[in-house]
Amino acid sequence: MKKMLLFLLLTAFLNISCSVYQSLVNIGRLKFKLGTVNGFNINGVQISNKARLSDFTPQEILTISSAIAGGKLPVSFILNVETTNPNDGTGGYSRTNATIKSFPWRLLIDDKETISGNIASPFTVPGTGESVYLPLQINFDLLSFIKDRNYQSIINLALAIGGQQGSSANLAIYSRPTVSTGLGDIGYPDEIKIISLKYSN
Repeated sequence: MKKMLLFLLLTAFLNISCSVYQSLVNIGRLKFKLGTVNGFNINGVQISNKARLSDFTPQEILTISSAIAGGKLPVSFILNVETTNPNDGTGGYSRTNATIKSFPWRLLIDDKETISGNIASPFTVPGTGESVYLPLQINFDLLSFIKDRNYQSIINLALAIGGQQGSSANLAIYSRPTVSTGLGDIGYPDEIKIISLKYSN
């Protein structure tokens, strides 16, 4: 009887251990990369359709320059984090949806740390092997982090990120996600750096 009980306990422990290991493997296969920047707004001026300073109207230039003269330059945009869950049931891994419960992030612009935040609600990445976009809403005072730049340089930076030909190449995100599993929430042991050039996991 004792041997049977010991056998059952050992079997249950091994099954739990395998489940934990599989969950960790599946989570570790999630991939992140910075994607597009949408709706870049400088003090109320949308710049997604602009490629150079000459594309701004006199009123828009006045709106932005007045904000700079006042010592503040509020900007807002959506940074899309391209997220891929390769656990699609192939390659010896079970098909598993991944729910990102927490995604605390720190934003760097040209290697200078700016603001931090988190997602407002859980985000599910389906186990299809296809990319989905995790949108991060960014709002902060740009001038407080680039006081050493002149007007032209500030506009050029904004256009490089959120203009007509803009990209997230000037940006980096550091995050330590927490992912929900059947065994509970599992957090990444360390922060990961997410950039636009290649996937991070």
